[in-house]
Amino acid sequence: MFLYLSKLIPLFFYPLGLACVCLIVGLIFIWKRPRTAALCMALALVILLFCSNAWVSRWLVRSLEWQNIPSTELSPREAIVVLGGATKSPFPPRPTVDLSEQGDRVIYAAQLYLKKKAPLIVLSGGRIDWRGSGTSESADMATVLTSLGIPKEALIEEPDSLNTYQNAVNVKKILEARQIRQVLLVTSAMHMPRSLLIFQKQGIDVVAAPCDFLVSQGEMQELSSSPKAAILSLLPDTSHLDEFTRALKEYVGLVVYRLRGWL
Repeated sequence: MFLYLSKLIPLFFYPLGLACVCLIVGLIFIWKRPRTAALCMALALVILLFCSNAWVSRWLVRSLEWQNIPSTELSPREAIVVLGGATKSPFPPRPTVDLSEQGDRVIYAAQLYLKKKAPLIVLSGGRIDWRGSGTSESADMATVLTSLGIPKEALIEEPDSLNTYQNAVNVKKILEARQIRQVLLVTSAMHMPRSLLIFQKQGIDVVAAPCDFLVSQGEMQELSSSPKAAILSLLPDTSHLDEFTRALKEYVGLVVYRLRGWL
């Protein structure tokens, strides 16, 4: 039940969902209470304009992504742990497993393995049933990695996790069974702060290896590179709205996970 509520209820409190709620309320009161309706519609407009400009979205994303940037080259560890959320099942007309925006996790894990940063890769991720049946995310990641030349014997699949907390709990069991003590944790940079805290809470000796950065130094500099750029960055854009929402989800996740004692 927690899984479904955690995925569905917040949709009405993120920018797009909240704006829709405001518009619906406005339409309900448009005839009987026009001032209330106008206020709701204005609030919806403010929400969308505020959350979809580059200034706000990039600063919010950066506040998460830049927390765990390695200061030195990553040292070799006993295993690389990759969290799910990076693949799309091979349903027709896809010819094979597709990588999503977060697919950099899989590619980066392969690069770390080829650089001999660890001899094993633990792939953690199940498949939420309302998104359709099919193979687990861990199996999908294994398919991609083997196609890149990573040997099957170097891969360990954990196919049951449906959220980040379960990732950490289930991976810990695998690590203990194999007496693995030190791991590199690979996930999207925005997702890393919460993931790192959860794995550390489980007593795992983990080093952050973030990837899939949405905001770079160059993109932050673009905001104020010229007066025109500064003005254009204020204009609404769906990609910025998506980035803001994803960052907000992580902050909400941090609060919820802490309240549940998972951090």
